[in-house]
Amino acid sequence: MTTTPRPTDIARDVLMIERDALGILHDHLPPAFDDVVSLLLTVPGRVIVSGMGKSGHVAAKIAATMASTGTPAQYVHPGEASHGDLGMITAQDAVILISNSGETRELADIIAHTRRFSIPLIAITKKSGSTLATQADHLLQLPDAPEACAIGMAPTTSTTCTMALGDALAVALMRLRGFERENFLAFHPGGTLGAQLLKVSSVMHTGTDLPIVAEDTPMGDTLLEMTAKGFGVAALVEDGRLTGVITDGDLRRNLANLMDHSAGQVATRGPRTISPDALLSEALGVMNTNKISALFAVDDTGQLRGLVHIHDALRAGVA
Repeated sequence: MTTTPRPTDIARDVLMIERDALGILHDHLPPAFDDVVSLLLTVPGRVIVSGMGKSGHVAAKIAATMASTGTPAQYVHPGEASHGDLGMITAQDAVILISNSGETRELADIIAHTRRFSIPLIAITKKSGSTLATQADHLLQLPDAPEACAIGMAPTTSTTCTMALGDALAVALMRLRGFERENFLAFHPGGTLGAQLLKVSSVMHTGTDLPIVAEDTPMGDTLLEMTAKGFGVAALVEDGRLTGVITDGDLRRNLANLMDHSAGQVATRGPRTISPDALLSEALGVMNTNKISALFAVDDTGQLRGLVHIHDALRAGVA
């Protein structure tokens, strides 16, 4: 009697097969990898990535990863390329073609186009003697590992290895270009990624929006300043430097004779501050930890540069 395997056992088998294949790829990285990275670092145009079927989906992902990490890249569908989109591929570009067998007929027109105009061609395939491999300038050969599907035909292991190889290329290019957090933010202005990389300086209030008072400012005028600016705080400033902060708590503690005091007599000295170059998420953490709703930003010399309110962080999507 045949026993039906449990889904978890099937899953473990698949993951083990793909893990082993990635291990082979790790231990036997294609010899041309360094040359390919050097080429892609210096190509004056874009990296064109293409493939058909499941390889096409992987190609689109590789192109998107490269584009978001500092390497201009574009996915071109091989079928559309044969009907006019070859014009997207110029002599300034380099082309990466993905085909497990290396004999995908839909890639023929792109291969011919690269040969005609001397466009660098990089092949990602399992078959070193295939048409794609022999026509390419550089070969990134996939490990000869079995597919993880039950019939050994559905692209599984091969697409996993191709995806991992594409990530390796993208990250190598990213690091060698010196691509940093600031660059990443420029390509990810929306959503959670962009929000987590925003700096305080990107959202802080500056100039005449800041509630600023001097040591001898009467508390009546201080209250008017706090009310007008709407942050619930005021900055005590001397020669441009932040020397203290007045909060609602300071007002309550001095309520009995508040109007007889000056701002300097009410302010809290040595307030918590943040650098304008700090991440907005860090500022939110300081505010949450200390149960405050606003934080003044100062530079290395103590000069007041701005104010960030908890609502600014929430509006930016930092939560």
